[in-house]
Amino acid sequence: MTGDATITCRDGRSFSFLPAKTALLIIDMQRDFLDPQGMCGLEGEAYLQLRAIIPSVQASLEAARAAGLTVIHTREGYAADLSDLPASRHGGHVGRTGPLGRFLVRGEAGHDFIAELPPALGEAVIDKPGFGAFFRTGLEDRLKRAGITHLLFSGVTTQCCVLSSLREAVDRGFFCLLLEDCCAALEPAWHQATLDIIASEGNLFGWIATSAALRNAMLQHGSHEPAR
Repeated sequence: MTGDATITCRDGRSFSFLPAKTALLIIDMQRDFLDPQGMCGLEGEAYLQLRAIIPSVQASLEAARAAGLTVIHTREGYAADLSDLPASRHGGHVGRTGPLGRFLVRGEAGHDFIAELPPALGEAVIDKPGFGAFFRTGLEDRLKRAGITHLLFSGVTTQCCVLSSLREAVDRGFFCLLLEDCCAALEPAWHQATLDIIASEGNLFGWIATSAALRNAMLQHGSHEPAR
């Protein structure tokens, strides 16, 4: 495909991008957040709120792969001795033991991706020792080497790791769009508040659209490809 694709967004805006210069980030779709035997499930959190977005993320991932977008998966996780866990977060859930191993510790079963969203061969996996995807990961260099200028955000949780990653990306000069039905928070009000923050001050932090709008943009873009 050649030329720009355009996604119809919230507030009458549009997001134009070249697929070859665009990446879909799938943030932290891990068992510790989405499996009933993982951290959130065992701590009594509303993990079903997070699981509800799985079909939308799957559909967006399928569209992104078909259109040739770069796909990057992230995982939040820490060393076994928790030496890379920020001091301000010691004493919380991280490192406690459950049926899937120690919560959010790299290499444990709970740290891995849910079965519904495995990375495909060749898709990057970014292991991050914190909320933001750019913190101590080398993600920025990877994206810039690949010529990526535009980012689409999905995953969990909206107000924490997704928003942290999006705001890091904005400060690094990337054009950012959040797929609202491909993100979720443990409380719906937190999800909505995050959307409002992104759209605040004249959409200061980027664009907001749906997975359906992404798929439609990809279909429209594909229909413009010259016959061969």
